Amino acid sequence: SIRHIIDAMSELPAFVGNGRLDILYANPLFEALHSELYRDPARPVNTGRFMFLDPRARTYYVDWDTIARDVVASLHGEAGRNPYDRGLSDLIGLLSTRSEEFRVAWARHDVRFHHSGTKRFRHPLVGELTLAYERLELPADQGLAIVTYSAEPGSPSEAALAELAGWASARQRLSHVAER
Repeated sequence: SIRHIIDAMSELPAFVGNGRLDILYANPLFEALHSELYRDPARPVNTGRFMFLDPRARTYYVDWDTIARDVVASLHGEAGRNPYDRGLSDLIGLLSTRSEEFRVAWARHDVRFHHSGTKRFRHPLVGELTLAYERLELPADQGLAIVTYSAEPGSPSEAALAELAGWASARQRLSHVAER
């Protein structure tokens, strides 16, 4: 199953998401990297909601303006593919009514598809990371994709990811102990 694949990628932050930017399943390292995102009690976790409605996003994403434009352009692309998606309409309505920046960006009607690139994060525990990402569409599961992040070998970002991996592993062990 897809969950087993994501869990097997223990050294790479990875998640399964949809075109609405919902994170449907993520491995522990992704959750550790994006711990700020998971503070929102609403489920599923949604990148667009975090980007425009949570003030921590501006600190967390080093290049907030660029990523915000990419988020809006991705949502525009999804709206073109799935114009009758009620969940997408609800998300766009929420963001439009609560974020002036989203409303202005949405009115531009930019459409872009992002399958790879680089993002810079400012994590509260390990500091700044620069990570490459790849989006792999899942043909058998229409509308879903696996997204992975990786650091340049030998870079400070790789060391920071290793530190987060240790933290995520310890957290996971503690949660298993607590379940017993």
